[in-house]
Amino acid sequence: MSRRAWVPWIVFGLPVLVFSVWAIADNSSLYFKTLLNGLTLASLYFLVASGFTLVFGLMRNVNLAHGSLYLIGAYVGWMVGERTGSWVLAVVAGFLAAAVLGLLMQLLIFRHMQGQDLRQTLVTIGLSIVLADLALWAWGAEIYTFDPPSWIYGSTTLPLVNKFPTYRIFVFIASVVIGVGLWLLLARTRVGMMIRAGVDDRAMLSASGVNVQRVFALTFAIGAGLAGLAGVVGGTALSISPGEDTRYLLASLVVVIVGGMGSVVGAAIGALLIGLAEQFGLAYAPTYSVVFTFVIMVVALAFKPRGLMGKRVV
Repeated sequence: MSRRAWVPWIVFGLPVLVFSVWAIADNSSLYFKTLLNGLTLASLYFLVASGFTLVFGLMRNVNLAHGSLYLIGAYVGWMVGERTGSWVLAVVAGFLAAAVLGLLMQLLIFRHMQGQDLRQTLVTIGLSIVLADLALWAWGAEIYTFDPPSWIYGSTTLPLVNKFPTYRIFVFIASVVIGVGLWLLLARTRVGMMIRAGVDDRAMLSASGVNVQRVFALTFAIGAGLAGLAGVVGGTALSISPGEDTRYLLASLVVVIVGGMGSVVGAAIGALLIGLAEQFGLAYAPTYSVVFTFVIMVVALAFKPRGLMGKRVV
């Protein structure tokens, strides 16, 4: 790693170290509770952004309806959970609903607009507005919540913070498992190799006998499904309401931009930075909490224009 590559890490690391020493000395309980809340929020952001980094960062499809997939998956999962009483079925339903919708988007829209970024942007903005209005018509403006299953309900005793919601610990562990699985899929499997090869040289991959459109459709469905899964997980940790689609779309954009397009590791780092910045900002400087996110973006892009883990696109 070059000397310049270390600069953003030093710029991020030194202020964080100084602040952490001061905050722990001032009120260690508040610091560690905020840290755990930041990890939970970062886990949720990663679940949404991991699907977005597949579609936008890796496949170069500008899908600004990704937040709508989160919201639709959450609503469908809530309906299934209410009727069956099973949270696991709600998660599966949210994943499948968003995956099917994403697959239709890829087949009907993105397949015919490869490389046309502006058209993709305009069409998916319009689609997100339509989906948001349909969701408002179908489910109204009420706020919905999930009840976590009994085996992750309640609180767990932890050092330094005493009790912390068990479900939030589960969200963090689940995001780590999904992140590792996604990285292994892309970096260590034949399917991942085909996905990466298709992005770099579609004609050559097609000439080798691979159905490129099928590979891309599968990838898009997985990315969309992860957004729907995150909708159910996020609806359990927080709530489901109109406007959540815009919030998580913006969060996904920031995470992918900071972390680097097409990098699962970058998405994890970006989500961690943004999630912690939001929670510590709310706890210690609520008036300026929004500013911290923009500071992270400015510093990251100033030294790493392609993101912290982004690579040069040939």
